[in-house]
Amino acid sequence: MSTGDPVLSPSGARRGPTVSAPGSVGGRLQLEPWHKARLDPDFAEERALWVRGYRHVAGIDEVGRGCLAGPVAAAAVILPPDWKPRGLRDSKLLKPEERRRLDAEIRDHALAWSIAFVGPELIDRINILQATLLASTLAAARLPIRPDALLLDAVALPEVSLHQRVLVSADRLCASVAAASVVAKVARDALMVEYEALYPGYDLASNKGYAAPEHLAGLAKLGLSPIHRLSFAPCRNREQMGLWDDGPADATIDAVDLEETVPVD
Repeated sequence: MSTGDPVLSPSGARRGPTVSAPGSVGGRLQLEPWHKARLDPDFAEERALWVRGYRHVAGIDEVGRGCLAGPVAAAAVILPPDWKPRGLRDSKLLKPEERRRLDAEIRDHALAWSIAFVGPELIDRINILQATLLASTLAAARLPIRPDALLLDAVALPEVSLHQRVLVSADRLCASVAAASVVAKVARDALMVEYEALYPGYDLASNKGYAAPEHLAGLAKLGLSPIHRLSFAPCRNREQMGLWDDGPADATIDAVDLEETVPVD
């Protein structure tokens, strides 16, 4: 099996509209009309890899990339062949109670799953794209079962030598990527609820760190907390007001304590 450059899907032989995909081959991926129309993911992409001999196909997805506060999170999930929980979709299309139910079912039935966080201090140091790639790479490396291939949403992982298949809107197309989006979203949301107790006044439990009006009002009144991303507008030009005794948030937060870490080289 080849471990060369990521394979773009749909095939590059068919020309059409493209979207920017930093980190992928050529920096852009082809966009097909059915990408946005699809809501219910299936195993078509996983099955195409299984028949080629890739036994353990991991879907990877991230959440929190556009937030003003908190870490970016990535999850990796290897699902059993043709098993998916009822109602599985991209996490952005689900209600919180549906995500929590699906998260529990995925963790119970998946062959393997893992989560990785990269915190705001490191995001500011290396930029959000590199932090997202790092979180995704860590999630793949922490799977207790070594994956044979990866399915990813829009970006490839340049430091990983495994076979990679990169798709636009993979979380709407691929069951394993949709499962990863749910696991990452539920884990990060729970962490932001904990941060609300530590840093009240920004409504983090509700907005999860995104630039909602209540969050922006908290910034205007309180200034920055240790979990804000200083390189992001509107945080960039604000001063730390010293309301919090905590030091800077950890650059990298481990969300799960797996007994075995499998390198992906």
